[in-house]
Amino acid sequence: MTDPLAEVVSLLRPQAPFSKLVVATAPWAVRRSETGRPFYFVALEGACHLTIDGPTHSETITVQQGDFVLLPAARNFATSSLDRQPPREGEPVTTPIAPMPGGARIGDPDGKVDMRLLVGHCVLGSPDAALLVSLLPRWVHVRGESRLSTLVQLVGDESRAHRPAREIVMSRLLEVLLIEAFRSTASTAQTPGLVRGLADPKLAQALRRMHEAPALPWTVVELAKEASMSRSAFFERFSRAIGVAPMTYLLGWRMALAKQWLRQRELSIAEIAERIGYSAVGPFGVAFTRHVGMPPGRYARRPNESMHVEV
Repeated sequence: MTDPLAEVVSLLRPQAPFSKLVVATAPWAVRRSETGRPFYFVALEGACHLTIDGPTHSETITVQQGDFVLLPAARNFATSSLDRQPPREGEPVTTPIAPMPGGARIGDPDGKVDMRLLVGHCVLGSPDAALLVSLLPRWVHVRGESRLSTLVQLVGDESRAHRPAREIVMSRLLEVLLIEAFRSTASTAQTPGLVRGLADPKLAQALRRMHEAPALPWTVVELAKEASMSRSAFFERFSRAIGVAPMTYLLGWRMALAKQWLRQRELSIAEIAERIGYSAVGPFGVAFTRHVGMPPGRYARRPNESMHVEV
């Protein structure tokens, strides 16, 4: 059976080679502005608040020891000790921050450390990362998963040690942590995205069929039948859970596949068009150009590139 989440994660090609250790002494508060890059937190010790700014309002979650949090497209967010209200956007932050080997020291430099976080940016190997990230929840927060807790413990142990090949081991552990986090949140996603849609058995059936057979001439009516729902109920439920309309999702997935195959240069443009449901190169070329901003042939000739970011 096709696994849509596995396909998206596979296309994203997530890696986590950049990380740093943050240690803090309460009270403290920090605010960051990002440019949409994926950002993660691993709580090694203690607890803190994390406030994520949204387009209409902010949401605050409590991060506890053993938790893993991923912001697939981080913008503005704040972290703070439990005895502090997270700073609002534009509010001045006066907590002292000092660099230290491998990370940063937050709060009173002579105080008792009560919070240890491993934080960092991810690398997404897909040039189509923006599209694929849009299919994921606004944040992923995992707690109480034994497999993930084991990985967090291994990451914490490795972060404190100075063994040979430490950076390579850390990178691999964090990659597995990212993938395990996506797997662990299928039933608990709180924001729209593919993970939340897959938690709904009816929507999951329609999503699997789209991924299994992107070349079929799908309509909202046909997809609703796959989900055993009426057209209107399916459209509303899908749009609310995934964050986009069914045909918008299908188009995005078809174009993600087309871009992958064009980069691989193993199939002709006509073969790619047929594989994603276009009867001829012409209509495919028009749709691809409208979606991507350039014709398929020119896209295929571009050098391959990855979304590499640094901490």
